[in-house]
Amino acid sequence: MSKRDLLERRALQIIMSKGEDGILQSDLWKELEASSRVGSRISLNLGKKNLITRQRELSDGRWTYRVFVNIRSLDIDSFSDIPCVSCDEILKCEKGGEFSPNTCKIMTKWLHTFTHSELDEENISEISKNDDS
Repeated sequence: MSKRDLLERRALQIIMSKGEDGILQSDLWKELEASSRVGSRISLNLGKKNLITRQRELSDGRWTYRVFVNIRSLDIDSFSDIPCVSCDEILKCEKGGEFSPNTCKIMTKWLHTFTHSELDEENISEISKNDDS
């Protein structure tokens, strides 16, 4: 693994550890013991990979960015709500079958709870169309 990859991984761990409050980009550089140039590149690369979000913020009279993670960590409680566990059709469910995780509206909605955006009406309609075919 390259030095840059290791720094990005470490940066992502630091950002995740800050939770919903995120971290100022300049504080991230300090924790990484990196220059502002290297820190900026790391933030930009993580942003391009859609792993973090950067929000412009005025801090101590200077413009900077607060960095937030776009992924959430999972724990065992996250899996207790898997819709398949209580599905009456679980024994008939298979790829390409009448019941399939690929076309299951309930599974799609459940998986979407692990992202930061909401399903809009257009996406719900599209899922319904796919289920009908």
